[in-house]
Amino acid sequence: MSDPAVVGTRIAVDEVLGPATLAYCDAATFRPVDSGAIESIPADDAELNALIARVPADEAGEAGLDEITSPAFVVRQGSELLAAAGYRDWPLGTAHLSVLTAPEARGRGLAKAVASAAVAAALDAGRFPQWRARPVESRQVARALGFVEVGAQLSLRLKPPRLVITR
Repeated sequence: MSDPAVVGTRIAVDEVLGPATLAYCDAATFRPVDSGAIESIPADDAELNALIARVPADEAGEAGLDEITSPAFVVRQGSELLAAAGYRDWPLGTAHLSVLTAPEARGRGLAKAVASAAVAAALDAGRFPQWRARPVESRQVARALGFVEVGAQLSLRLKPPRLVITR
């Protein structure tokens, strides 16, 4: 069940994230794009943190770039990062993808380019790339790279239980 309204009628939910689609690709379905000017930087690089800080907090949270364990694959204009992608190692060989493009640089194919580099690195490392997305644009990028949607995810933060003290 991935309908937040239905779930909320059955349990005490404090916060809902989703629903989001889950998509996967492997070497057979992956459609890489030419990513000519892509660089690799450490996941904890200050420039990556500056890109994350430039976008609205909800978008930064959705992207999850602050949680990657791989290097970040980036494209820049001058000294400023315009887009970045990487992945976080999850159990069972899963590589959970994270992609973010600065608002002023969207619509130029940069997300596809940096994500392609991150997916290629994950596959080279023997990982199974996973793409979780709510925004239509993110789902379009995933499909363009060969990801196949296979399900949905709904993340919940439950309300703390009420303690009843009787005397």
